[in-house]
Amino acid sequence: MNKKIIEDKSDADFYRRVMQAYYILDTVRIFKKLGPAVLKLIYQNLIVGTIISQDSKKSVLSGIVMSTDLVIDGFVMGHSTVGGDDATDAILSMYEKLDRADISFLLISGIIISSYNMIDVKRISEKIGLPVIAITHDESDGIEDAIKHHFPDSYKSKLAEYSKLGSREKITLHTSHNLYIRNEGCTVLEAKQLLDKVTSQGSIPEPLRIAQLLANTLLKAKF
Repeated sequence: MNKKIIEDKSDADFYRRVMQAYYILDTVRIFKKLGPAVLKLIYQNLIVGTIISQDSKKSVLSGIVMSTDLVIDGFVMGHSTVGGDDATDAILSMYEKLDRADISFLLISGIIISSYNMIDVKRISEKIGLPVIAITHDESDGIEDAIKHHFPDSYKSKLAEYSKLGSREKITLHTSHNLYIRNEGCTVLEAKQLLDKVTSQGSIPEPLRIAQLLANTLLKAKF
């Protein structure tokens, strides 16, 4: 396995925690048998997951680069502000930190993270020049009322951001589970074909599941 890690040599503690997370996930990979038979694509993937603690002002964003046979080939970490407007910029910054030319598409767990911090999928796709797929799991009638409740003084700007996100597309995986996606730079059919290949069971694609595990590990380590 190519254990390429984004190393910040000025922060030995940060690097130590990332390495701890790596070895935890490598153990998960071995015992879950995430082998080459699951995925037969010809490109590397950047997958971003997020998690937040109840008393935190920042949420942890974890990105993994995963090769065609589901081998982890890199990590990148970031933060976004709870209730803020910086999720899109945070993900773009994570992509730039990787400084890799072999990424072919980006998967994101969620479209509205960190307590209504919204991700502009179209902007990310246009900026990096790659297909971007944001995945959610539940139906929704909209969150306009929730936005007005949580942001009584600034809900108009939040609603404007929300309206730009556009509608979601419902797809049914080969596992018979439904997902709801927003896609840019690829068709809905191409997105479905990709997600079918990286989902071995249930409704959670393996790359996103691992990214969430990493984010949770970093949160517990108080990254």
